[in-house]
Amino acid sequence: MAFSDDTSSTTSSSSSEQANLCLMTQIEKDQIEVYSSHSSSSMWDSDSILAASQPPCSSSPPTVTSVFSADIADELFIWSGTKEEDRSLLILPFTYLRLEVSEMADSNRESLVMLEEGNDADAGSDELEEVEEGPAFKKPRKRQARCWKHFTIIGEKGNEKARCNGCKTEYKIDSKTCGTSTLNRHIDKCTQIKHEDIGQVILDMQGKMKAIKIDMKVAREMYAEAVIEHDQPFNFAEYRKFKRFHNYLNPDWTGISRNTLKQDVLNLQMRDKMKLKKMFGSIQSRICLTSDLWTSCNTEGYVCLTAHFIDVNWKLNSKIIAFRHMPPPHTGFELTHKILGLLKEWGIEKKIFTITLDNASANDSMVSGLRNQLNMQKLLLCDGKFFHARCSAHILNLIVQDGVKVANDALTRIRESVKYIKGTESRMIKFKECIEQVGGEKTVTALIADVPTRWNSTYEMLNRALKFKRELAILQLSDRNYKYYPSEEEWNRLEILCRFLHPFCEITNLMSGTSYPTSNLYFLQVWKIQRVLIRMSNDEDVVVSSMANKMMDKFQKYWEDYSDVLSLGAILDPRIKFTTLSFCHRKIDAYTHDDKMENIKANVYKLFENYVKINSSTNIDQSQDNTHSSSQGSMELRGWDDEILDELTLHTQHQAINTGKSELDVYLEEPPVMVIDRWNSLDALQWWKDNSCRFPSLSLMARDLLSIPITTVASESAFSIGSRVLNKYRNKLLSKNVEALVCTRNWLAGFVANDDDDDEDGISHILASSRGSNSHETL
Repeated sequence: MAFSDDTSSTTSSSSSEQANLCLMTQIEKDQIEVYSSHSSSSMWDSDSILAASQPPCSSSPPTVTSVFSADIADELFIWSGTKEEDRSLLILPFTYLRLEVSEMADSNRESLVMLEEGNDADAGSDELEEVEEGPAFKKPRKRQARCWKHFTIIGEKGNEKARCNGCKTEYKIDSKTCGTSTLNRHIDKCTQIKHEDIGQVILDMQGKMKAIKIDMKVAREMYAEAVIEHDQPFNFAEYRKFKRFHNYLNPDWTGISRNTLKQDVLNLQMRDKMKLKKMFGSIQSRICLTSDLWTSCNTEGYVCLTAHFIDVNWKLNSKIIAFRHMPPPHTGFELTHKILGLLKEWGIEKKIFTITLDNASANDSMVSGLRNQLNMQKLLLCDGKFFHARCSAHILNLIVQDGVKVANDALTRIRESVKYIKGTESRMIKFKECIEQVGGEKTVTALIADVPTRWNSTYEMLNRALKFKRELAILQLSDRNYKYYPSEEEWNRLEILCRFLHPFCEITNLMSGTSYPTSNLYFLQVWKIQRVLIRMSNDEDVVVSSMANKMMDKFQKYWEDYSDVLSLGAILDPRIKFTTLSFCHRKIDAYTHDDKMENIKANVYKLFENYVKINSSTNIDQSQDNTHSSSQGSMELRGWDDEILDELTLHTQHQAINTGKSELDVYLEEPPVMVIDRWNSLDALQWWKDNSCRFPSLSLMARDLLSIPITTVASESAFSIGSRVLNKYRNKLLSKNVEALVCTRNWLAGFVANDDDDDEDGISHILASSRGSNSHETL
């Protein structure tokens, strides 16, 4: 605070001039009163200070000096003296004042001396910078860098150095040429600096004080992971209240900006991507793909590519490896180059086994292009014969949608009834009264509407509406505006339709889960659908038989010939094998049974030959490595388990050689696992893991076949994540940031959906049985 030189106005006499020099203005007096009100010593008020500051008659003006260190909110600057070189700075401390009158060396004048605050312990770190004397000066600024808590400035101005409070190492400092990076690095490696201040200690289990050190790199990674997993925007880091919360927990937390957080997310994506690429290089199994296209809320196209594989622990993994912006046109040619470029980016083009897609025409063209490109380099097994698999859930949805159209009139009445009741609050209250008249524990919210694109939601709407038949009848009598009540004939037809659709709903739920919807589940489910359609096509009810016939026409279009590669997965399920497949085909059509079984048998043996060659080359490489390692330390002892497994493997191989049978022959001759209590609980992958030593080549083949997804649900689950990342409030995100958020979220948390992401119609729970903890809505 600077005061005007008018306080030293010219007067007629020199004595009165000197007297006026020491007089304070009224503003100064008021400020002293404010400071003295906080003082622990009440004897000093503004009048006492003014009286003490009055000098005796002397030719030299008084001088006011102060040397102290204070951490205060404001300082009061008081000018004294007539000459600029005689002016000094007076600072009144915030906590208390101590005045001392001293004799000047060259005269008998008294002067006012302001002494330093009593707490000298913190004076070293909070000392104010030296203020240059002169007619114009700036308020001293306290050093804010973290390093100044552990360094002391020494030396004269112009040749200052920073001395470490721990090891006493000195560094040259210069605001123009030398920053604080060197000092910060020294703090991290100095072992003599004490960090145990009150903000950095916690209580351990024994109640003792224990020092902690916050690693800012780890803290920022955790911050980025939280933002990714909980779908928060980048400016979450700049929320004012959240920054206050962080500062309260740890005053040393300086906070980060949205740009810093964005870069942390990109760094996290790159780190996890390198880990995943390393995993792809280490696994022996091949990789199966699913892909689909998505249009965001801002009409931008994205292609999602998901990799499915079994790791070294025989666990099925599904990872989104790309969520890339796909500009138009979305033709098969463009999709081919996009997918092929992504495979080369990840370095997995030599490990591809199959790709599962829906029935879009562009996908057929893309599959043909990809197969040709990969076959030119001889990267596909059996020349790509088993490369393409169609999405079973998509086909099933098309089949059921055609059948449901037959009972469209009755379904429309149920759909309109639900819309009418949930249209206004007064109608819901009136329907609640109808429920109370009937009695029971039903609620209005149990009545749900369907989504036309998801047929199983239509089934759920119908199934719940049938439970409210009496309540809807009461509503029709009490509400003249309700005109959608079905007739008795329509109710009977809806009950038959509900029973008819129930097995299809169970199959859809099974196929739509991302936990284990692989090829071993395909055959039996498709066979079950065909059996139901054959039986219902002969039903006495005309509507039901007509619906079954329409669905059978669509079934024969897509599933007249079961997928070869997906049927092979059923053979390598120890519960099914050839015996069960033969029984199922004979039940459907005994005339075509032999031809179908011969075709399946030829395919499985042809594929097995490829894996025998792969395993032979792998064993040669491993034997060379083992020979090299044994020469390094041949005296190392091996465990009993390893020796037993090696002996068992050699026995199986010798037995196959002596009898002229292959591993596949031995496996197929063994009876299927038919223990009833283990049929549903048996894990096919675990069975092959336990028997991999008996069937070394066949287990490699089983590992690849059992990882083939029968639906594209995993890729479409990424669109649920993408709709939360890229929405109407965040529609300006760059495509690379969208990919980083979607992919990294999947790598960190899988396909887990947020619990609060219920859709507008409240039907998210329809798919709860199929989703479990990590699944996606069905088609």
